[in-house]
Amino acid sequence: MTHAATSDAILTRLMTLHPKIIDLTLDRLTRLLAALGNPERQLPPVIHLAGTNGKGSTQAMIRAGLEADGLKVHAYTSPHLARFHERIRLAGELISEPALMALLDECDVANGGQNITFFEITTAAAMLAFSRAPADFTLLEVGLGGRLDATNVIDAPALTVITPVSIDHQQYLGETLAEIAGEKAGILKRGVPCIVGPQQEAALDVIEARAARLGAPLFVHGQHWHAFEERDRLIFQDEDGLLDLPMPNLPGPHQIENAGAAIAALRVLKKGNAEAAVTRAVWPARMQRLRTGPLVESAPSAEIWLDGGHNPAGGKAVAATLGRMPSRETHLICGMLNTKDIHGYLAPLVPHTKSLTAVSIPDEVNTLPAETTEAAARDVGMRAQSAPDVLSALKAIIAASPNARVLICGSLYLAGQVLKDNG
Repeated sequence: MTHAATSDAILTRLMTLHPKIIDLTLDRLTRLLAALGNPERQLPPVIHLAGTNGKGSTQAMIRAGLEADGLKVHAYTSPHLARFHERIRLAGELISEPALMALLDECDVANGGQNITFFEITTAAAMLAFSRAPADFTLLEVGLGGRLDATNVIDAPALTVITPVSIDHQQYLGETLAEIAGEKAGILKRGVPCIVGPQQEAALDVIEARAARLGAPLFVHGQHWHAFEERDRLIFQDEDGLLDLPMPNLPGPHQIENAGAAIAALRVLKKGNAEAAVTRAVWPARMQRLRTGPLVESAPSAEIWLDGGHNPAGGKAVAATLGRMPSRETHLICGMLNTKDIHGYLAPLVPHTKSLTAVSIPDEVNTLPAETTEAAARDVGMRAQSAPDVLSALKAIIAASPNARVLICGSLYLAGQVLKDNG
């Protein structure tokens, strides 16, 4: 059996320990962490990030800024795209296969077959890994929500960050923006500063009220810090002065605000390099241009892009990015989960696209059938058809328009599959 098959086999077994994929509570994880000797109390200083959109990009920029100063950074993120190992980065390096296998086994034994979700037991494994490897900071990205998310077991982080909050995951977090913001604001801790990205008023009111109760100092976009584009430069301004920086290397106007949150975090920490934060961040499947691999070789004169945004705010961000790109006939290949607001995601993209080809996400039980995605695209006014898979969709688009820009979009699960298939 190969190493890859071995960790995959353990992960598959861990998925059977709890019948529900998502079940928000901290009790099971608290029990397991106690059995493991409470590794969450032995982590390097923690920066805890929540939000609906932008937390991954913001985390990547904070990491780039800290690492440019020679600091070692652990990072935890989810979901993974091609391999589970992407979720756990130890002092800058993805966790090795032998280390991951040993940690998963150790957590499985400590859990003793008791009820626990896959995300909880793998979060425990990450914290165990982080507690044993020296580093200067630990970046923890919330999986879902905040208040009852498995990452929310850190009593005194160094800093918290809340990126823009919008409507998503209503079945777990609440129907209104205020309810969802309340869940995200659950990561605020007494006396711990929090960087707050751009928010709608209803969300900001909730975050500010909770911060006031906890005496948590807030650094709010538009009040305490500003980030904007001026003459193809990123201008960041806060109470400590003004920074004139290159534009973020991650494409899209929304990355200016994510960069602002990352720089604000570095300024509060008094660590890291702001220019490196915006120019050296790496975050796959966020308006990522594919430049090599079988997909690119099958369409050499086309431009192929990949994005994992999947909610209405993600659709707006992608639309704004396309709107800023050089004019080129643009076609979408789209696959989505059945839990998402597909009409809300697709509507902003209509003015920027010539057609949509719908696909089902391979090996994903919660995929929307391609026909449903196709029908939704027609509903919002797109020319649409379906294809059995991404490669077939791409070939059909290229046959009609060899020099097209093709954006594969709609889900991180689809993006992960594309990255895997494309090597």
